Amino acid sequence: MNVRQWSRDLAMGVRFAFGGGREGWFRAAMTAVGVGLGVALLLLTTAVPSALAVRHQRDVARADYTYVFGHSLQRGEKTFVIADIDTPYRGADIRGRLIQREGAKAPVPPGLTEYPAAGEMAVSPALKRLLDSPDGALLRARLPYRVTATIAESGLTGSQELAYYAGSADLAAHIHPPDVARIDHFGSPRSPAEESDPVLTLLVLVVFTVLLMPVAVFVAAAVRFGGERRDRRLAALRLVGSDGRMVRRIAAGEAMAGALLGLVIGAGFFLLGRQLAGSVEVFGISVFPSYLNPSPALALLVAVAVPAAAVLVTLFALRGVVIEPLGVVRTAKPARRRLWWRLLLPVAGLAALYPMIGQGRGDGDFNQYLVTGGVLLLLVGITALLPWVVETVVGRLGRGAVAWQLAVRRLQLSSGTAARMVNGIAVAVAGAIALQMVFAGVEADYTKTTTNDLNRAQMSVQVPAGVSVPEVARAMTATKGVRKVVSIADGQVGDLKKDPAQTAQVSVGSCASLREVATLPSCHDGDVFVIKGSEADSETAKLLAAGEKHGRTLYLDPAYSGDDDGPASRWTVPAELKQAQTREDPTGYERGGFLLTPGALPHGASTAVQGVVYLSVDPAVPDANEYVINTAVGIDPLMHAEALTRFERNNQFESIRTGLFVGAAAVLALIGASLLVGQVEQLRERKKLLSALVAFGTRRRTLSLSVLWQTAIPVGLGLLLAGVVGLTLGSVLLKMVGSTVRVDWPGVLAMTGFGAAVVLAVTLLSMPPLLRLMRPDGLRTE
Repeated sequence: MNVRQWSRDLAMGVRFAFGGGREGWFRAAMTAVGVGLGVALLLLTTAVPSALAVRHQRDVARADYTYVFGHSLQRGEKTFVIADIDTPYRGADIRGRLIQREGAKAPVPPGLTEYPAAGEMAVSPALKRLLDSPDGALLRARLPYRVTATIAESGLTGSQELAYYAGSADLAAHIHPPDVARIDHFGSPRSPAEESDPVLTLLVLVVFTVLLMPVAVFVAAAVRFGGERRDRRLAALRLVGSDGRMVRRIAAGEAMAGALLGLVIGAGFFLLGRQLAGSVEVFGISVFPSYLNPSPALALLVAVAVPAAAVLVTLFALRGVVIEPLGVVRTAKPARRRLWWRLLLPVAGLAALYPMIGQGRGDGDFNQYLVTGGVLLLLVGITALLPWVVETVVGRLGRGAVAWQLAVRRLQLSSGTAARMVNGIAVAVAGAIALQMVFAGVEADYTKTTTNDLNRAQMSVQVPAGVSVPEVARAMTATKGVRKVVSIADGQVGDLKKDPAQTAQVSVGSCASLREVATLPSCHDGDVFVIKGSEADSETAKLLAAGEKHGRTLYLDPAYSGDDDGPASRWTVPAELKQAQTREDPTGYERGGFLLTPGALPHGASTAVQGVVYLSVDPAVPDANEYVINTAVGIDPLMHAEALTRFERNNQFESIRTGLFVGAAAVLALIGASLLVGQVEQLRERKKLLSALVAFGTRRRTLSLSVLWQTAIPVGLGLLLAGVVGLTLGSVLLKMVGSTVRVDWPGVLAMTGFGAAVVLAVTLLSMPPLLRLMRPDGLRTE
């Protein structure tokens, strides 16, 4: 290979792209826009690891869960007291901290310059906007503090994060680790690295591969925009003496020029998207623009790979085209595409994944190179098989309406172009189907079913020590949207005031509330019950058997530390105890020990028990949960009210799934934009043909329907092939993780529907340009 000759020919192609008049500029611009969209997404993807790392660093730097059980700090120059008062609001999580400075050298929370005073708070910019908006009315009632400062970027994990620090003057009196603790620094101590989950690692690898593959397919398709017109222009070069190899290199240089311009446009799109990223939130994830810094090595790889791919793709595309001095010959009857080598790609992909089938979690990590290579080969196999499928199917299509015949004939003449338009959508849908199958298959391993009975209660309120449970119950009963209130206060009784040898649980509540945790006989205020049937209770019977020795006097809230100042209260067990059978409460917990009605509780012993309130809310009342939380916070800011759920999911699993949704949204946006650019380019190449048909009397509706059929037929075939490959890949991945192969048909249909919806939207958006091109004056030639 003559490097000098190659360089000269490529440079000539670059000059033709930018100096070939309006035609050359338009083709270069179309290629640049298509490539630029792909480059922008590639740059954003290379910036994702950096963004995630910065988010994690910010979260660690502001961490205040530094309390160590068994080790309590004494008040000092560096200490401060902090309480976790996180709260949900209409589906969004709000990070809240109540804080009191104790020492002059106490560290200031990240993002602040000073501690907020009592009754004041510092808020994130997003929370301030919410509080100032009409949608924040209920939240303003929950946060009765005066906003005096804004949390800076260094104290937040994202631009849309809702967070605040509120000042307090008496928080030290409520220290109850770990919810309210005295600490002397921010930031989590270093902990040993957790062992990675092979299945989650596999999911991360597949997610990145599946999301990046459609981008690469679109970039490869974009460098071929305007291919037919370009080939006709190259015939003029043959007329002045260029040989076939030279014109192919010139064509490659022209494509490279568009790709280089695409790099510049892509960088501009990336910078624009980087700024826009700071103002949006997708699936609860937001970042600051400064987080999105691509790795220099990866950015350099993109800058080199895109122009190189443009050259290689162009040379590959021209391998079957004969460019003669008087025109371009593609042969009247194109040679049929061969199937055998196209099947080698998916077969090789399956062969790469086969050694890891059945490996699951117990036999070590998955080989990341084999996983990435196998998935890539399967997805690339779609791009190789789809042209053959489209050519084979449309070659057998025949009679029909005029619009149908126009569409079929066009597809028969240029099935490769139609397949290229659909390749990206097919790859994206196949990958999405496979991932959806895997997520559905392993979800049970990362989802814990709770014991909550949502038919009995939908919310619970944890009442902190020192707050009257009956008062909370009365306030909740009067709250808008609350239909039923069950309040139980739990504590301990022991045989001794200090260091008891035997203890038992004691629960206090009204007769109606006690019936939610036990099956009772007749009940009146002042009654005491002993619970039978609790498997976890083995001490109650011993306490009662030792009653003669100790005079049947027990102590509420015995002080295990031997502190005489503990709130212990004497309680004399009645001579006659009613029997009760244990019953699960609304959260599935079974109580044992004793049940007391309020009249049986010794005077002044209310602080010895700590309560929980279960609520049944009316789903027909808007924001019923928000009213409950407002009532709880109004009684005590440290009171936690939360909605009960049926399931709890692993945080890492949810993060990966969220990342897939965020990435899929970006890829779908790229798919739509790239398809629209390609569709407009295809219509422009057929401008004279469309104008001629209109001039001869063809109805515009017929031409519009033909364009729709030209899109629908390859899209339908592409989605069908994507479904087959996606189901195959999903089944293999499920076998690899040791899960039962089960097709998630709703997920498959949803992914296919999303792909079809994108194509339909692109087709509708291309109708206005089509109508403008269908004018008789389009036959005019300069």
